[in-house]
Amino acid sequence: MSTRERDMDRKNQTSATEFILLGISDRPELQTPLFVLFLVMYILTVTGNILTVVAIQSDAHLVQTPMYFFLSCLSLVDVCFTSIIIPTMLLSLLSGHGRGGTISYAGCLSQMYFFLALGNTDSYLLAAMAIDRYVAICNPLHYTTVMSQRLCLILLAVSCSISHLHSILQTTLTSFLIFCASNTIPHFFCDIQPLLKLSCSDTSTQELLGMTETLAVIMTPFMCIVVSYARILVTVLRMPSAKGKRKAFSTCGSHLTVVTLFYGSITWVYFRPLSSYTAVKDRVAAVMYTVITPLLNPFIYSLRNKDMQNALKKVVGRKVN
Repeated sequence: MSTRERDMDRKNQTSATEFILLGISDRPELQTPLFVLFLVMYILTVTGNILTVVAIQSDAHLVQTPMYFFLSCLSLVDVCFTSIIIPTMLLSLLSGHGRGGTISYAGCLSQMYFFLALGNTDSYLLAAMAIDRYVAICNPLHYTTVMSQRLCLILLAVSCSISHLHSILQTTLTSFLIFCASNTIPHFFCDIQPLLKLSCSDTSTQELLGMTETLAVIMTPFMCIVVSYARILVTVLRMPSAKGKRKAFSTCGSHLTVVTLFYGSITWVYFRPLSSYTAVKDRVAAVMYTVITPLLNPFIYSLRNKDMQNALKKVVGRKVN
């Protein structure tokens, strides 16, 4: 390449100072209905998860139980996770033009960092909860010894550490990307795939990383969940009580439904070649793990539990009085 051609190439490459988010839909007639829908879902998500935390923290028995310790952590993470995504989406829908305005370059990287860190922490906490249930059902006599407060704190620390280290790596590599003429992101938040698609840099390193390191980080907790619930199911099948079997199957089925939705949508978005990226389908898939799963978690993991129902009644009753 000649000197003139290199100079021309540098002029065509711009260091993006801001991005334009297209939002979840560019159809004007859908803006208001979608805004109302996602606003209600956001309110329910925040309310349900905060109530879960308050109920656990206000009950001396629950706050010392490993399962509820992880539940309270999961609920806090879900509140933060949805709060860095949904407000941007609501702004996009409120504009009425299919655009959420602009987001600065630093703001975009910050949003991506916390999205990755909190999203992965969520998955590792789900794995920790699956391990807790495995020990409780398959090894009940040693439950209090195995699931000690020290182990719970270690699992929480590992969950946060791995997730943030992964996020630092991904965000740092993304910051080296060069963006050409277009700075319009066909998404409702700053995510890796649309940024890679938008970049005119060589993204082979990021794509390779996505198929190796990202796969390992995401699939490790998933495999823990699968193995834990497989062992649980084997133990449940050996139970003599039909009522006990139905109860256990109902609980495991509900949990695995959320896990399937969460990991199924993530796999669709992140573990395909970049060339097959489609903005509309990936936005729909992203809604599953950014909106639907955090909304369902309080109902599946806590509000259906009798101990949680009693704790919530005490909290609500105290507020009323």
